[in-house]
Amino acid sequence: MSNSDRTTARAVREWIDARPAVTEALRLGIANHSAIARKIGEEIGTEHLEAIVAACRRYPLEPDHESREKTVRRVLSKSRIETRSKVATITVDQGVDVLRRLGDVVEEILDENSICRLIQVSRGTVIVIDEDSVPRFTRKLRESQIISVRRGLVELAVTSPESIEETPGLLARLTSVLSTRSINIVQAMSCYTDTIFVLERDDMSEAIDALSHALG
Repeated sequence: MSNSDRTTARAVREWIDARPAVTEALRLGIANHSAIARKIGEEIGTEHLEAIVAACRRYPLEPDHESREKTVRRVLSKSRIETRSKVATITVDQGVDVLRRLGDVVEEILDENSICRLIQVSRGTVIVIDEDSVPRFTRKLRESQIISVRRGLVELAVTSPESIEETPGLLARLTSVLSTRSINIVQAMSCYTDTIFVLERDDMSEAIDALSHALG
């Protein structure tokens, strides 16, 4: 294989890796290699379609993919969907001062068995709460510490058996199902038995339908 062919093969693999739908089509054996090659050629700027087609055919597929698919389907068949409306997110700055200011209200919310999820990210903390609880949080903070507040959201939680922790590919499957329906995911997290999506309220019905079909 020439250096040019190796470069093309690497570019093709990176292109396919970034597109789960194409990867899935290749794994299922239903992909049109020529059509994929033309699309890749347009995007990576090469007309060497024969080399691209060859790279598509050589794309590595896991030998245990079918077994893994069955495991994912089995876990999903035992899962259920829980919904919550009138959800909001508050994104706040990083810092000990912010968390210290919110300590009491977080404790109060948890004592009331209300929703309260704190997700630390690289530039701050995202708080997922009921819309009615937003003022209780914002009045504890300085205006400069609040990055954004989003209301009008919903939360969908897919609750699965504990075996989900040993089941690779389940989160990817669910996010792909939502993406296929053009549903924007505002926040997503996978913790213990729950896979949680925070979405726009207008996407709730479509998302429930999509996830219900995925669960079988």
